[in-house]
Amino acid sequence: MTTTLTNRFLKYVSFHTTSDESTRLTPSTPGQMVFAQYLAEELKSIGMSDVTLDDNGYIMATLPANTDDKPVVGFIAHMDTAPDASGKDIKTRIVNGYDGKDIVLNVDKGIVLETAVYPEITRYKGQDIIVTDGTTLLGADDKAGVAEIVTAMEYLCRHPEVKHGKIRIGFTPDEEIGEGADHFDVKAFGCDFAYTMDGGAIGELEFENFNAASLKVSIHGVNVHPGYGYRKMKNSMVIANRFMSMLPADETPAETQGYEGFFHLVGMSGSVEQTTLTYIIRDHDRDHFEARKQLAVQIADQLNDEYGEGTVEVAMHDQYYNMREKVEPVMHIVTLVEEAMKEVGVTPKVQPIRGGTDGARLSFEGLPCPNIFAGGENFHSRFEYVPVQSMDKAMQVILKIIEKC
Repeated sequence: MTTTLTNRFLKYVSFHTTSDESTRLTPSTPGQMVFAQYLAEELKSIGMSDVTLDDNGYIMATLPANTDDKPVVGFIAHMDTAPDASGKDIKTRIVNGYDGKDIVLNVDKGIVLETAVYPEITRYKGQDIIVTDGTTLLGADDKAGVAEIVTAMEYLCRHPEVKHGKIRIGFTPDEEIGEGADHFDVKAFGCDFAYTMDGGAIGELEFENFNAASLKVSIHGVNVHPGYGYRKMKNSMVIANRFMSMLPADETPAETQGYEGFFHLVGMSGSVEQTTLTYIIRDHDRDHFEARKQLAVQIADQLNDEYGEGTVEVAMHDQYYNMREKVEPVMHIVTLVEEAMKEVGVTPKVQPIRGGTDGARLSFEGLPCPNIFAGGENFHSRFEYVPVQSMDKAMQVILKIIEKC
């Protein structure tokens, strides 16, 4: 099955499915629907039932039960890739029997995946690693997850002797821009619990994630001729710099790890007259999360006291919350995965997600949904890669979960 899985993944990453929050559409980009249409037909061809593709690009399908008294379990992955790096015209290469040294991705451009910068890759010495030419991301986030689910379903369709309950699969658009669960119909999905195949390195198992919010800071300045600006000019870029400097300097993604939260500046545009800062706010602890949001408001209030009311405006939107509170009451679904991993030779690594998945929001909508590794590393980067053997193990975990349910 490994060859089928690899070929399927390589086909999937040929689809340009970068999401784009600026369009305000669902799916946010047309390539996602093209990929969804391809997937829907493929699911039918391997023998899945009740295959649906709605106008928003959401796919659901069923593998009917062939035995009684089993829970209905779901597997979910997302079809889009992150806008942080180009996902167009991805050129892949398989490094067979990786030797543990630096990988030259692009000779002409001098792009090298260096072990000194990415030492984790040396864990996969001797394995077969899929990389790009260093000019785009790979798309293992989350097309590896999609390929693993489809290949597992194909195996079960071809092996009816394997007893299982009803299985539902779902593929979503726009997860990377925080909208993957916006139109996901939990009731129609009809599962007792589900898993997102959207984690990173082999063994990852996560039932905790960040509480997440977006923050937009709009600074309104006053522009006059600089030669006559005394006591008149309000340079919005200078005020924006004040705002940035008043946030904790050591609470950024580059300075935090584990359960530590952060403020992350993801966008900035400005002139003397108008400047906009865009942040994401993240914290695992709900109280700390609310305190971070309040700090942004307090800074804006202080600057408005100094520069005049209305100079600084903040707009915040909660995106998702930590799924832990919804999964803890049904921790047997986490234990089930730990046991499945061990039985296929994978060491479970239970850890918090320093991010979010569709499963976080779905858990709050009544579908407990921990996250399982898909196998890739360096997501959202042109240095993204995925070991073939990690994808194969993820697929084995899916099959073992189904067997053990």
